[in-house]
Amino acid sequence: MSSLLDDYPVVIEVPVAWGDMDAMGHVNNTVYFRWFESVRIAYFDEVGFLDHMRETGVGPILASTRCRFRIPLTHPDRISAAARVSEIGDDRFTMSYAVVGRQAAKLAAEGDGLIVSYDYRENRKAPVPDEVRRRIEALEGNAS
Repeated sequence: MSSLLDDYPVVIEVPVAWGDMDAMGHVNNTVYFRWFESVRIAYFDEVGFLDHMRETGVGPILASTRCRFRIPLTHPDRISAAARVSEIGDDRFTMSYAVVGRQAAKLAAEGDGLIVSYDYRENRKAPVPDEVRRRIEALEGNAS
């Protein structure tokens, strides 16, 4: 299973809860977006973006997100949710996500999110902070 996520520098594990399933007997589609959010926040922690936001008011804001569902997941299971930055611009970057179910050992979902660097004090876009950019580039350069 780890080979499915070799290109992702940040990976978290999450148990599939009974309450994550819907009336159709599989994990509800909204749960995948929570998993994306959890790994996105882990990535931000890794590169210091949330610390930077607390210090300066400039931090990440999610502009858009999407998901492609590959196979259904059910309880009980554990998933690995992974994130990487696939593209970075002046004031935004694209994160790619993957979810792998442990039982199936297959890609269950993949998606992406557009993250905009945002000045919460000025209520407007801001350049991706240089230090955060350097940390993203270093983290991505260390991915297998």
